Amino acid sequence: MTDLQGVGSPDLTSTDLYEKLNAQGEKVRTLKSEKAPKAEIDAAVQELLKFKVDYKTVTGQDYKAGCPPTNIIPNSNGPAVEDGDDQVDPWNVSTTSAKGVDYDKLIVRFGSSKIDQELIDRIGRITGQTPHRFLRRGVFFSHRDMQQVLDAYESKKSFFLYTGRGPSSEAMHVGHLIPFIFTKWLQDVFDVPLVIQLTDDEKYLWKDLTQEECYRFAVENAKDIIACGFDVNKTFIFSDLDYMGMSPSFYRNVVKIQKHVTFNQVKGIFGFTDSDCIGKISFPAIQAAPSFSSSFPQIFNDRKDLQCLIPCAIDQDPYFRMTRDVAPRISYPKPALMHSTFFPALQGAQTKMSASDPNSSIFLTDTPKQIKNKINKHAFSGGKDTIEEHRKYGGNPDVDVSFMYLTFFLEDDCQLQKIRQVNEHFILQFHQASVCGL
Repeated sequence: MTDLQGVGSPDLTSTDLYEKLNAQGEKVRTLKSEKAPKAEIDAAVQELLKFKVDYKTVTGQDYKAGCPPTNIIPNSNGPAVEDGDDQVDPWNVSTTSAKGVDYDKLIVRFGSSKIDQELIDRIGRITGQTPHRFLRRGVFFSHRDMQQVLDAYESKKSFFLYTGRGPSSEAMHVGHLIPFIFTKWLQDVFDVPLVIQLTDDEKYLWKDLTQEECYRFAVENAKDIIACGFDVNKTFIFSDLDYMGMSPSFYRNVVKIQKHVTFNQVKGIFGFTDSDCIGKISFPAIQAAPSFSSSFPQIFNDRKDLQCLIPCAIDQDPYFRMTRDVAPRISYPKPALMHSTFFPALQGAQTKMSASDPNSSIFLTDTPKQIKNKINKHAFSGGKDTIEEHRKYGGNPDVDVSFMYLTFFLEDDCQLQKIRQVNEHFILQFHQASVCGL
């Protein structure tokens, strides 16, 4: 868990403070559930009380779990966001920076831990494999309890993987592949089972689609996912619209989770309003349920003690913060997480690639000609004011979308660095020419 020092800092927004208090409250509950020494629990409680005082000083309000500060303007589709903040929630991702979301700030705001070089090296030592390029390049940048997963693995205790897809379109785009590519690598190097949830029920609740369309999209998306090459003997892909009706164990876990989360809490976490349908309010428990091995008795032989590791984009973290809060109260292990950055839209890193905007996305069904046309026509180049200057001096790799895509897909680190250096050399030449008045 991220260090919670400095809560009263003026640089922190009221949302930051609220998230930190949630994290400290979770720490206190964990210590109590694990029967930690009384002195340790007392110290954590005193720290929590201090944070509540700091929170009231900054916001003028008493802290209440599930009730975010009211001096921020709620939006209609996701949790409230303060002016100037990057907006990151399960439905919206946006930032004003051409370089994209400030992920270091997001780690603090969400209370997760940075994937540092020490953790990357440890994964390499334990697996005997070169760490995946997504780890080497910070594509997966944040985690919850990954060290605990590795401790257990070294003690010959296994775990399972869980990731998913919300099928809102017939074809997935390349950004959707990021968690699946990394999950495939994790399955290979750790040799563990994997469950993949297709939330066609969620898309029916949120989108203007029929149930039949959502289910058809789930089937089509499953084909793209299967093509990633997962171990067919250790991978279970399921549609919620199918599986919920045929698995009593899964549904029992959904109901357990629902009982332990209040309406106020889901409103605070997800930004639901009084006009949202009750299906949306209850859905987070369905996305949480695959985190527990007892939801799949046919795979795990009714075991309840297997820990889950969830590779996902950071915008899905609110679901699993809720899940981790509930887990000890229903006697299940907390799921661990590894968070990825967002795959930028063609127009730039201010938002992620979206299946609802064909001009922002490269779909897996696009032909080579269509991909070339989209890159040439829509990809933000970070270039200069004129075509001549851009051809002469190159683009800025920090904001150049084509270069950003290479950081995801080009395996050779040396080749990637050479491409960056060429671009930076051109940029330096341009600046020198500008200074000299040339």
